[in-house]
Amino acid sequence: MDQHYLTPLFAPRSIIAFVGDPEAPDSWTEHARSVHAALTAEPFKGELKFMDIRGSATTLADLAQARADLAIIALSGPDLAAALEVAGRMRCRAAMVLTGGLDAAAAAELHRIARRERIRLLGPNCLGFMRPHHKLNASALGLPARPGPLALVSQSGSLTASMLDWADRNGVGFSTVVSLGPHTSLGIAEVLDFLANDAQTHSIVVYLEGIADARRFMSALRSAANAKPVIVLKSGRKHAGNLAAQTHSSSIVGSDEVFDAALRRAGAVRVRSFVELFSASKCLASRYRPVGKRLSIVTNGGGPGVLAADWIGEIGLELGRLSNASKAALAPQLLPGASLTDLIDLGEGASPAHFHAALQAADKDRDIDGVLAIFSPKAGTHPEDIAKALVDIKRQMAKPLLACWMGDASVGQARELLGTAAIPSFRTPEAAVGAFGNIASFYQNQMLLQQTPAPLSSLAKPDIEGARLVIESVLAERRKVLTEMESKTLLSAFHIGVTETVLARSAHEAMMIATQMGFPVALKIDSPDITHKSDVHGVALGIMTATAARDAYNDMVERVRRLEPNARINGVTVQKMARARRGREIHIGLMTDEPFGRVIVFGGGGTMVELINDRAMELPPLNRFLARRLIERSRVAETLGEWHGAEAVDLDALEQVLLRVSEMVCALPQLREMDINPIIVDASGAVAVDARIVIDSAPQPAGGGRGSDYPHLCISPYPARYEQVWPLRGGGEYLVRPIRPDDAQKLQDLVHSVSPESRYFRFVSSMTELPPSMLARLTMIDYDREMALVAVVKTRNANEDGDMVETERVIGVSRYITNPDQSSCEFSLLVADDLAGKGIGSRMMESIMEVARDKGLTEIDGLVLANNPNMLKLMRSLGFTVKSFEEDPDFKLVTHAL
Repeated sequence: MDQHYLTPLFAPRSIIAFVGDPEAPDSWTEHARSVHAALTAEPFKGELKFMDIRGSATTLADLAQARADLAIIALSGPDLAAALEVAGRMRCRAAMVLTGGLDAAAAAELHRIARRERIRLLGPNCLGFMRPHHKLNASALGLPARPGPLALVSQSGSLTASMLDWADRNGVGFSTVVSLGPHTSLGIAEVLDFLANDAQTHSIVVYLEGIADARRFMSALRSAANAKPVIVLKSGRKHAGNLAAQTHSSSIVGSDEVFDAALRRAGAVRVRSFVELFSASKCLASRYRPVGKRLSIVTNGGGPGVLAADWIGEIGLELGRLSNASKAALAPQLLPGASLTDLIDLGEGASPAHFHAALQAADKDRDIDGVLAIFSPKAGTHPEDIAKALVDIKRQMAKPLLACWMGDASVGQARELLGTAAIPSFRTPEAAVGAFGNIASFYQNQMLLQQTPAPLSSLAKPDIEGARLVIESVLAERRKVLTEMESKTLLSAFHIGVTETVLARSAHEAMMIATQMGFPVALKIDSPDITHKSDVHGVALGIMTATAARDAYNDMVERVRRLEPNARINGVTVQKMARARRGREIHIGLMTDEPFGRVIVFGGGGTMVELINDRAMELPPLNRFLARRLIERSRVAETLGEWHGAEAVDLDALEQVLLRVSEMVCALPQLREMDINPIIVDASGAVAVDARIVIDSAPQPAGGGRGSDYPHLCISPYPARYEQVWPLRGGGEYLVRPIRPDDAQKLQDLVHSVSPESRYFRFVSSMTELPPSMLARLTMIDYDREMALVAVVKTRNANEDGDMVETERVIGVSRYITNPDQSSCEFSLLVADDLAGKGIGSRMMESIMEVARDKGLTEIDGLVLANNPNMLKLMRSLGFTVKSFEEDPDFKLVTHAL
């Protein structure tokens, strides 16, 4: 409803620039001279005024009367704070400080002034921004960029300048360029928020060196990537490792791998080099949308085509092949020597018409997601003519088209033709395939972004209170490492199967326990001071007799005391050996990353887990889709089917363990590290043989309220606490709960069922159903920044076989979206027509208001059509204030303090 809170910064109508004394430009800072030249180089559409806070040319009256949306400050020393305070008195809603070299303390002082004056501050230590569509170059980056659909956000000024230089030579235009620096107030997350809602931005490129607030960053990145493609290049890929790690999970995981997992989950794509960033930018500038991973190759040279096909396999893409029907239709249009087996090799004498026909066939084939045209200079062929054929066919193509014109001087003009037509062109087949890989990765990651874990209501409820009591007792003893017995107790509380384990405090007890369990048994040292039992020979397997159990106990305790004289020894645990001889050993772990919080690790297990170095990881919370993808990314996944004569394992049971671990991580913020290793999984199920857990005090919510739940996670879990059952007037009941992605079809059914008038009142549109993109946006939400509650009733309907089955019907939905000010929200409401007058609308509004209040918001508002008397009556009955909406008389603005 309102403009984005950064609109005064990035789309100001008026600007005040503090660059220094206009009569003494020699005294200006370098940034002041640069931004002055940039602002005056082309006509800014709004009002621009330069002022000097010290010079005699500016009077107090001038300062008192001046007003502006944005203040640009390029001063030094004490003038910085003074200029920012003056901007506050001038009621500037945004300010940018271009001065560089400020330390954290000096920056913090500017942040404090900005908060006091209620100014959105970009900087200090930044190089400014460009908004080419607005003819605004408020930067020290040099010549302005040309207008285009691509946004660039960078934490490096030098990289920003290099990117702009490349873009100018390659005809790439920008909607926005923002160059951030250290200690800036507004950061990557806030800029992404703006760009996600900016109509002129169709895709986003991000270069970052660090993240201050992972949860804020992930929330903004997920929101942006849900709206448009986002490509990220991050420096600092190597990680020294956690020397203090107390579990295998933490010792084998580097932060760069966690960053990969975070970007996958956010729906963004990561590139590994500056060259890849340029390649991805070419595709984004062409406005190509995410597609599958089947790339077809059309070439006039077999060698380059084979190179491209090899690289397709190397980076995990698939070679797109024409269907038999497409081959039959295309073959008569080509030269006799053309090959359609795998590549579409047109032969050395291929003409523009041949390229045109082949590209048209590939575009229409359902087995192909994108097309790469490769041209090698041949005698008698003209590169420009082939390029014109691509330019012509691109207007008709629905799929991404990329080009590789090999050579140099002879193909320069052809490359210019391709660039003018916004066809991404590359010099090598590998670069072109890699660029398409970025588009395909975006498609794959969007599937992960769309996963919102549903509550595990179908599973037995865990004993969370029992688990917390164990943790509290350990912390009370000032310990952080749980014993094996304590660790397995936690697993059992969450219904993760464990081997029977009993603690023996003497050799005689070990002998009796082993005899009662039945042989073979395993003995393991039990000590809170020993991280890895096998390192001190604290594990004995395959004990077959009572005498062997007694002797193994004595030998183990004596050996451990000799190797670790200061270790506390509680005794030795005795456990039944796992029966499954052909079971696979799996490792499931947990580590804590800075800054992304808890990360679940999966891979091959056993005593050689660190040497195997098989790990895949995912950010919690998980659902079945995410758990299965996590398993598939590990190397051990290849052994889980029928393998070397062994039966395939029970993958459902393995997924169940991952879901339970995710449940543990969400419910127990004290968990820091965990090893469940090994888990023996076979055709009959999965059982945890050994476990070790490290805990610490739980992090405190930032705001102190329930709205700050799960501070240890960077992705908010499904908020099951908002589920409530209410009686339905006239009989029956309905459930109010947060929306889930699997509600998409039910929401569509609700929209279909209501009258055209009700649809118009809700969407201010005559559409009869929700488009797929809108349906996805309404059901795949970030619970941190918005909430949607659905009212559902159980219904019984006949299925295709005539059997009666119970299904859910959505009968109402209420929603709020947090406004950019982060303190208020905008609501919407829709209730099924056949249930009007039963109090559902009032209950849905009261429920969504309660959630907003719980999240710390202070006001809820909305726009209601003036000719919608029933909604206005409902709003008044709930205590909303109803008043005219100045921007559009057809609407009423309704507001309510929370």
